Amino acid sequence: MSEPPADPQPSWRKPTGILLILALITAWAAAVVSLSPWVGGWPVLVQAIFYLVAGIAWVWVLPLRPLLCWMETGRWRAP
Repeated sequence: MSEPPADPQPSWRKPTGILLILALITAWAAAVVSLSPWVGGWPVLVQAIFYLVAGIAWVWVLPLRPLLCWMETGRWRAP
């Protein structure tokens, strides 16, 4: 079994990636909240469905997978 380097340098990509993820989630939440004047007039059940879908949809809408790959490998696509 090989040993890790004696003094590994921490990668700057992980803290940067975490900040980018938080910024993307904040932007998505702000976009969804900005729709509240229109969504607020809908029936409560329809509002619940909208916010449920919006709360799950960010996983597919935001480019998190490439960002996570970049954080780990330094590349935007998996090798």
